[in-house]
Amino acid sequence: MSKMINVLFLCTGNSARSILSEALMNDLGQGRFKGWSAGSQPSGQPHPDGLIELQKRGHVTNQYSSKSWDVFSEVGAPEMDIVVTVCDNAANEVCPVFFGPGLKVHWPAPDPAHIEPLEVRQKAFSDVYDLCRARIEALIALPEGALSDRAALQAIADITT
Repeated sequence: MSKMINVLFLCTGNSARSILSEALMNDLGQGRFKGWSAGSQPSGQPHPDGLIELQKRGHVTNQYSSKSWDVFSEVGAPEMDIVVTVCDNAANEVCPVFFGPGLKVHWPAPDPAHIEPLEVRQKAFSDVYDLCRARIEALIALPEGALSDRAALQAIADITT
């Protein structure tokens, strides 16, 4: 088996999109990929509606937490092969910049965390889950050689929007 590919999903709050992506990567990555998530200004906990969406879709959620990207610069932290920012350009969201190792790509996704009313927010979480799943399925389907090609990884965002 080849080396495990570490993928860090990064946003500001690390409560919704990045947590959904981390869970999806870990469950779909077939032992070839390991998902991680972090935020530049973590909220302190995953959004409850995100955890509900994950559970509805069959994911175990008790291992996920909102954390600072600082944990990935500590001694002994796993080295990231791919760093994916998921902040939303359309909403003029400021995207954090990760200076650690790893190929950087941007897969924008709308933030469902602050949408009201509840029914609309739940639908937004479902939509973002589907978007993240399509992108992660496309990533894990790439041949090993394409995983170091930034253009190929960036194209995933373009073909799934």
